[in-house]
Amino acid sequence: MDFEAFFGEKLETLHEDGRYRVFADLERHAGSFPKAKRHVDGKTQDVTVWCSNDYLGMGQNPAVMNAMKNAVDAYGTGAGGTRNISGTNHTHVLLEQELADLHRKESALLFTSGYVSNWASLGTLASLLPNCVVFSDEKNHASMIEGIRHSRAEKHIFKHNDWHDLDAKLAKVAPGRSIIVAFESIYSMDGDIAPIAEICAVAKKYGALTYLDEVHAVGMYGPRGGGVSEERGLADQLDVIEGTLGKAFGVMGGYITASTKLCDFIRSFASGFIFTTALPPALAAGALASIQHLKQSAAERDMQKANVAKVRAGLEKMGIPYMPNDGHIIPVMVGDAKKAKWISDILLDQYGIYVQPINYPTVPVKTERLRITPGPLHSDDDIRHLVQSLSELWSQCALARQVA
Repeated sequence: MDFEAFFGEKLETLHEDGRYRVFADLERHAGSFPKAKRHVDGKTQDVTVWCSNDYLGMGQNPAVMNAMKNAVDAYGTGAGGTRNISGTNHTHVLLEQELADLHRKESALLFTSGYVSNWASLGTLASLLPNCVVFSDEKNHASMIEGIRHSRAEKHIFKHNDWHDLDAKLAKVAPGRSIIVAFESIYSMDGDIAPIAEICAVAKKYGALTYLDEVHAVGMYGPRGGGVSEERGLADQLDVIEGTLGKAFGVMGGYITASTKLCDFIRSFASGFIFTTALPPALAAGALASIQHLKQSAAERDMQKANVAKVRAGLEKMGIPYMPNDGHIIPVMVGDAKKAKWISDILLDQYGIYVQPINYPTVPVKTERLRITPGPLHSDDDIRHLVQSLSELWSQCALARQVA
């Protein structure tokens, strides 16, 4: 087989469909984010980032930066091993205690990323719980899907955020089976929020274990940044709350929080935890400082919410269609992969605005979009420039406008 020809053909198909991903070569500068420099063709360009998951700008928070720098001076760079073999630094222990407190759970367990925490935890639970069957929301993240698939447990998909459909499907499960209900609080591409209370009530009705992914909500919602489950007073209804340190907390890593026995079970049996090097102590120290700060400060969340409202109002005024939701993510709907990429390219090259096009397979065909994430540090001038630029390109692309 001509392997190189095969690779080339597949890549060419992505180019033809407008789905080939190009990485923006960015240089973030602490103190000026969301401004950044883009490296292209041997030159640099000033850009404003509008699609970062560093939702609150905590990646440049002085307390977080100082904690990381101090940790390097104190502990060196890497952890030096897996958690089991010399890699557990005291900072890891403190961070896990802080995360457990954040979600009002008995324990927490750190992973190297949110993807790994979902894959390892769901994969381990579903494979080892006796006669397990998993019910997964149809829009769950790839990390959850892969973890469930890896477990080889029986799986059923329930309609997105539809607890009635979940109820009907759970009613068909034979008594005595282990059941997991896995879903997210905020879905990253549509920005919508799950009916957590209703899903939990249905799950408990059938004795199911509830697993909630809060990666796009931790730091962002609730009086202490504990996510939508904290904001709605529902954390005690969840058996497992999973989150990330790489979005609103501005660092890197993933985690689960749950009972002490459940966390110890994952710690003891999950290969994705056991056989990987622990997070560097500096990352753990930075995450610890970020969580502690956001537990006490609502300023970043308040400014972020205000800017989300300003962007939405600007888009509405210009008739730029976006998907409404109760969250902080603004999906601007294009509905064509090539046009979404073209708009994104022109915004970056000519307007200094960086917003990534989201195409299939991340979202269904004909729902291609620009995913905008306003942050607390975007200025009013940034917002005006974004909205006006989108309006100009909407006209050039002959895209339909939304009637108010």
